[in-house]
Order: sequence, then structure tokens, then C-alpha cells
Amino acid sequence: MRYRRFGRLGWQVGEVGYGMWGIAGGEGGWTGADDAAGRDSLRESVRLGCNFFDTAWIYGRGHSEELLGELLKENQGSREKLENRLHVATKIPPKDRNWPSTRESKLADVFPGDHILEYAHKSLTNLGVASIDLLQFHVWEDSWADDERWQEPIRRLKDEGLVQGVGISVNRWEPHNVLKTLDTGLIDAVQVIHNIFDQAPEDELFAACQERDIAVICRVPFDEGTLTGTLTHESTWPEGDWRNSYFVPENLRASVERAERLKRVVPDGMTLPELALRFILRHPAVATVIPGMRSVKHVRANLGVSGAPPLPDDLLAELRRHRWDRTPTAWSQ
Repeated sequence: MRYRRFGRLGWQVGEVGYGMWGIAGGEGGWTGADDAAGRDSLRESVRLGCNFFDTAWIYGRGHSEELLGELLKENQGSREKLENRLHVATKIPPKDRNWPSTRESKLADVFPGDHILEYAHKSLTNLGVASIDLLQFHVWEDSWADDERWQEPIRRLKDEGLVQGVGISVNRWEPHNVLKTLDTGLIDAVQVIHNIFDQAPEDELFAACQERDIAVICRVPFDEGTLTGTLTHESTWPEGDWRNSYFVPENLRASVERAERLKRVVPDGMTLPELALRFILRHPAVATVIPGMRSVKHVRANLGVSGAPPLPDDLLAELRRHRWDRTPTAWSQ
């Protein structure tokens, strides 16, 4: 595993981290989650050098955090050591339970101060830790930037040593919707969707983060499965799986067609998922990418990409032509 500096917080984190939504299961999540397989996958990731784990209270209503807490307990020594320390990132859910937020969303309805404190303590309990490395807001509106009602509880949590760093998970396809907030000086990390299709974070956000020494966490590297190359026009999911609301017919059709075009440029000896991760990791603003992994096989494949040589310029130029600019819609949560 190759490690990168995590912005001004100074941590050394594996450039391929672990996104933990998929292993949580539960209402509104990914079907097919299995705790035994999830635990095996987490353990294998640590064995292979992964030390950054991203979860959220909403992933299984605390269950993903609890699974991570078990892992931390098993690796107590690594948790305490500075070298190869396991770093924990989680997220506060919006009180109104709306993903994403909108321009009409009010801070008082989404992140009132008492809600921020309540869920920080819930996460501390679930994780079994005395302090959370990175506490993130799970949705965001840049119009809230200068509002003391979120700033005061965040300062309190940091002053009390309950939180080390603060981050924002930016709404899908809105990488600009955080730029003003970065100027508050309170944000240590930004989590954003970035992949071969979603290249917009490179327009403004990445440079803004580099200027301020703010870490960038890239999520959804495979576009919810499109960039694994396994989806077809006939793909379906069990009732209750959130992908049914994302891959509505118009999105599934367009996603599969774009993936098929992209497959034609994948170099011999390389898989589409490998290409997807290497495209993201080529950018110096990126601290870590967090693919979801629900099997040991996927852990080994994804973590094995770390340290790969840079992609050739002609291939990068071709990949830039696969940019797909989308706007928030009913299937954008």
C-alpha cells in the first residue's frame, strides 16, 4: 500500500481506503450484505495495509459503525500507534433524513446544534472510541457556511477532544457547493464523487483544497457499479435496494451505453475497475479513494491497484472525453 498525506491533519493514509456503506445492509441500503463476509473483508484490508475507513451512522442505522468498532478493538495496537494507525471517518445524518439537501433546506431542519452533538456521541459509542478522527456532515449547502449554529458545536467537539478533524461529504454532482465553507477554516477534508464520468471536481474544488491543504476523499469510484463493467440493460435489484431508485430506466440505459464505449479503451491486461481507480489516484489533490468492498476478492483487487505506475498521457486524454456532466435529479441521492 502506498500512503499519502491527509491534508493539514498530517495523517499518512492508504491511498485506497475502505467505503463501508455496502457491508452495512439495512433499510435503504445495499441488499446482500453479510456480516461474516464483511468482517473477513475488513480484516483482509488491514492485512494488506488499508488504514482509512469511511462509514456513517445511516449505514445500517449504526451497524456499519459497530462493525468498524469490532475491527478497531481487534487492532487496538494499530489504533494507538502513529505508524499504520487505523483512521476512522464517519458522518452525521441530516435530521430531516433527506439526501441530498436542496437550496430550500434550512440548517435548523438539517443540522441543528443539539443534533450534531447527539450523533457525534452516538457514533463515539458505536465505534467504541474516545475520539473520532474525522466527523463529516453527510449533506451540505454552502449557504450555511458562516452560520454559527453549526460552527459552535463543532468547535465544542474539537475543544473537548471528541473529534480531531471535520469534513463535508458534498452532494452528488455539486462539487462547487462547498467552496465558501472552505474559507471558514473549520473544514479539514472534503468527500466528493469523482470518477471517469464525474470529472467536475477537478474544475475548481481540487485546486481550492490544495491551496488550503484540505484533504480530498474520492467516493463512488465505480459510479455505483457502472464502472465495474458488469451492468446490463436488464440489470435488476431486490426490492428495498437503493439502486432501484438510482438506476431508473433512463439512467441505467445511459450508464450501460457509456460503460460499453469506455470498455473499448481499457488497455490489455487491465480491468475497467483498475482503470477507474488509477484515473482517480493520478491526481495529486486526492488523499484517498474509498471503493465499497463486500468480499475478500474485491479487497485484494482494489487495494492491489495502489502503487501502480501513472497512466500514459494519450490514455488520459481519451478518458477525459468520457466526462459525463450531470445535474441533481430525483435519482441523485
